[in-house]
Amino acid sequence: MSERAAPFYCPYCGDEDLRPSEQGHGAWECAACNRAFQLKFLGLLAQGLRRADSGGDGI
Repeated sequence: MSERAAPFYCPYCGDEDLRPSEQGHGAWECAACNRAFQLKFLGLLAQGLRRADSGGDGI
């Protein structure tokens, strides 16, 4: 596996002032909202994404 991927924005406030946390692998701290969070890759979906035949949003 390559180096860890860095998030571009805080998932809570959207600010870009992020720093790696000392809490462990994938942990980040946001200096703007003073929150800490952790990112974790869970894996690939077995079926992947499918496009709806109707052409509309499949949400």
